[in-house]
Amino acid sequence: MKIGVLGSGIMGNGIAQVSATYGNEVVLVDLTEEALTKAREAMVKSLEKLSKKDNTVQMSEIINRVSFTTDKQQLKNADIVIEAIIENIEAKREVFKELDSLCEEHTILASNTSSLTISDMVAVTNRSDRVCGLHFFNPVPLMNLVEITCTENTSSETLQTVEKFVAELQKESILVRDTPLFVVNRLLVPMICEAISLVDEGTASVADIDKGMKLGANHPIGPLWLADMIGLDTLLNIQEALYIKTNDSKYRVPELLRTMVAAGELGRKSGKGFYNYS
Repeated sequence: MKIGVLGSGIMGNGIAQVSATYGNEVVLVDLTEEALTKAREAMVKSLEKLSKKDNTVQMSEIINRVSFTTDKQQLKNADIVIEAIIENIEAKREVFKELDSLCEEHTILASNTSSLTISDMVAVTNRSDRVCGLHFFNPVPLMNLVEITCTENTSSETLQTVEKFVAELQKESILVRDTPLFVVNRLLVPMICEAISLVDEGTASVADIDKGMKLGANHPIGPLWLADMIGLDTLLNIQEALYIKTNDSKYRVPELLRTMVAAGELGRKSGKGFYNYS
């Protein structure tokens, strides 16, 4: 198939890489050439790492299947276009409105949102039967799950197409009703925020909280280490979205999380979060 990916950040880049790895023609679109250059460099680095572990990874063939472009017109005849931009509903609605006008009638529009409802994006399109959520997990080349989110208007044909697409990427899928945060983040993000509250209250150290969950709950990594991997700004956006949508106090945002994000301590990507990476 021809797969379009809008947004060349960590998630969009990973989705493009995996789609190309399994033989699809991929168009990766972003606003600037600078962003696309960084995306290509990141993809090459990722594939180099994978090829050292698996000599069947054909890096040059995979890269050659990806067109890096600022021209959204190249998405016009894609079979599926996956939006992977900033986690902001107004920005996503604007993108879906534009894609709906640009893309051919058969094109399925999907969002990689991790927290927002698909129905809020469907509302600005004229193809409600061909809109869904495809939530990949970071890092996309290594994580095996995709949450498929359908609205009440998503057609069975659309669902069959995206399920087949995900399966061909050698990933497993779960079908989720269109609710805030879906399944994984609905469980995961509040747990991480509770761990942040424990730090803020002085209940235990960062290292001991992570050690407790690794040894006491058999988690592969602790919640605060995971928070740094995800990005504290991303966590803040997700938890705020859930709290606003539900108005449930159990989804409150820890003040320490707000303070750290305001200070630019975003985790691995900024060099400092709950741990130092310099």
